[in-house]
Amino acid sequence: MTNVPLSPASMRGAVDLSSLVNPRPAPTAAAAPGGSSSTVVLSADDASFSQVLELSNTVPVVVEFYGQGVEPALGPLVEQYAGRIVLATVDGTSNPQLVQAFQVTQLPTVAAVVGGRPVQLYVGTYPDADARKVLDQVLELAAQNNVTGSVPAGDGPETAPVEEPLPPHHQEAFDAIAAGDYAGAIAEYKTAIAQNPRDALAVAGLAQVSLLHRLDGASLDEIRSAAAADPGDVEAQLAVADLDVSGGHLEDAFDRLLSLFPTLDSEGKTAVRTRLLDYFEIAGADDGRVVAARRRLTGLLY
Repeated sequence: MTNVPLSPASMRGAVDLSSLVNPRPAPTAAAAPGGSSSTVVLSADDASFSQVLELSNTVPVVVEFYGQGVEPALGPLVEQYAGRIVLATVDGTSNPQLVQAFQVTQLPTVAAVVGGRPVQLYVGTYPDADARKVLDQVLELAAQNNVTGSVPAGDGPETAPVEEPLPPHHQEAFDAIAAGDYAGAIAEYKTAIAQNPRDALAVAGLAQVSLLHRLDGASLDEIRSAAAADPGDVEAQLAVADLDVSGGHLEDAFDRLLSLFPTLDSEGKTAVRTRLLDYFEIAGADDGRVVAARRRLTGLLY
């Protein structure tokens, strides 16, 4: 991970958290300085991280991976934000699912989750002044995505966050996703878009949950075997491209479909173009991989 200016696009396509959405035990409050319990510093793990994802719909959550002699360091700084940011600390030596999902290659690594979506922050230890600038950017990004709630700050038992309500259909979609009802979430996002065609978050949410729905219950080995057995089969290639996108391998998905595109009939081209537009929404228009793929697609169309 590198430290880059944060934007709404940086929330999309960074890592795959889809395997962490099932309800699990809640994270526990971590010890604050002096040994007391903190309401804004949580200890999370593979089993409890779905609760962190849910919390991130209300307040931005910074995720600090530690281990190998490195202790969590951001707690005192996060405490200064008076509940507008929550810190989830994760032992990077004993939570392989989260390490893989956030693409952690060394410790410490710092990321964030805003509205259930991951944001890459930085690797290594930053001075407080520099780390504060990053946290300020996380708050700005959260505000742009209507994640503006807070949790009660200070020592004591963890209490419920002060929530800023989501638009009704967005909330219904999040609830449906948490319950594994991807078809229901798709219907809610479609209703939100019908009511407001300029609802960019609903458009991106629809693309993401549609991807989850297509992959739900699918066998990775069977999908890849079918694609290898018939390189010209549109549906097989679309399915394996879904796998690539779900794992964050956008360039592989784009190259697969754009290489196939010139060989297809009109119906096949329409199917591939439609799927690519979904991927562009998932990754975000400002993603360099999207810019390059969109340029290549335009060249093939005209």
